[in-house]
Amino acid sequence: MMRFFTGAPWLALVLTGVLILLLAAMSVLADLLRFAHTPMRFSQSFCFEVERGARLGGLLHRLEYDLALGALESPRMLALARLSGVTARLRAGEYRAEVGQTPAQWLAMLAHGRGIPYRVTLIEGMTLEQVRDVLAHHPALRQDGFALSGDGLMLALGAPGKPAEGFFMPETYTFTRGASDIEILRQAHEAMRATLDRLWRERDPGLPLASPEQALVLASIVEKETGKAAERPRIAGVFINRLRKGMKLQTDPSVIYGLGPAFDGNLRRRDLETDTPWNTYTRSGLPPTPIALPSSDALSAVLHPEVTDALYFVADGSGGHAFSRTLDEHNQAVRRWIQRNRQ
Repeated sequence: MMRFFTGAPWLALVLTGVLILLLAAMSVLADLLRFAHTPMRFSQSFCFEVERGARLGGLLHRLEYDLALGALESPRMLALARLSGVTARLRAGEYRAEVGQTPAQWLAMLAHGRGIPYRVTLIEGMTLEQVRDVLAHHPALRQDGFALSGDGLMLALGAPGKPAEGFFMPETYTFTRGASDIEILRQAHEAMRATLDRLWRERDPGLPLASPEQALVLASIVEKETGKAAERPRIAGVFINRLRKGMKLQTDPSVIYGLGPAFDGNLRRRDLETDTPWNTYTRSGLPPTPIALPSSDALSAVLHPEVTDALYFVADGSGGHAFSRTLDEHNQAVRRWIQRNRQ
């Protein structure tokens, strides 16, 4: 009995101490919660950049002292960040802090990478060289893949052995400042891969195409042959007919691609006779690689071509094409096109 009563005061002291600590912790937590949901005290919106590998402490120091934004209240902001785990998820980019934004919203913006959006558009019919030029001239993109060869680029994208030309979906891509050109190309490649796989599964039966990659090659030619979406299935139908009959494709865009920098904008007879792997006048079948970025419409046209008996087509002078079943009809259409050009 005596031991019980002599120990009780010590137990009461311990419990009192624990209670005081709990109350203090609850007070600190309540203060942090109030801070988290109270608008920060700056009078105008501002933009700031988070560099790759930047730490929140360094960012707060720069904003508070370089931009005189003491309203960020570093100690409590850091405590709130540690409590919510944001410090481990700081993402590079360019951000805009808005008037009325709370610390919780500000930290969530950083954690989820909700920075100022930039956009870059890859246009159908572009070559890989043109795509890389567009990416290289975008001021908000980091250049990691510009110096890579085509093979090196596809290796970096996880698609070794695939041709780089044509294997990127022409679309508009959104990113934040500091993103890598390889990140954009990875998105474009994955989008093309997914679209090509889906359309290949849904293709018409009996096409003279052995693989999705062959469909991509033919679609790139169709893309370069016409700017009229309504014509694509018919032009694809002509090429499919020629492949079935074992006829050479004889398409000028592939010849031009094969000439590379040597092409001066004027396609001559000697160019048609200069043999390259892409010269479809000197070689049968499909070229070894695509010649440009095809749109999903061009891919769909190749895999669902129009049923036609036409084997030839030539520009009609109005932005479209004249289609012919025989060589005689085609030659007449060519003469009409030459006449229009002369006039």
